[in-house]
Amino acid sequence: MRIERVQIRFTIEQRHLTDGGGKPIAAEEHPVTFHTFEAESADEAVRLFVKEDHAEVIGNILKFPGFQAVATVRKVSGVYTLQVTPSSQSLRPQA
Repeated sequence: MRIERVQIRFTIEQRHLTDGGGKPIAAEEHPVTFHTFEAESADEAVRLFVKEDHAEVIGNILKFPGFQAVATVRKVSGVYTLQVTPSSQSLRPQA
């Protein structure tokens, strides 16, 4: 019997908190960006984002019911908060 892995499409909202020097972001033209990943879980979606964006998770990935999560990441350009939510009700079996 073969077990199929199920992929869920997640949207990650990335909000810029501080600049590279640690100062709060006052006014930025695009303080929020959105990214899409397909993963088995919200924390896997965060890990995919971190790998692709060359970031580092600060602390823990906080998981919530309903495939949702929140994480804080550090990149060269500063510190960001990530809010992860499912963006599709469609579950797709992975080939």
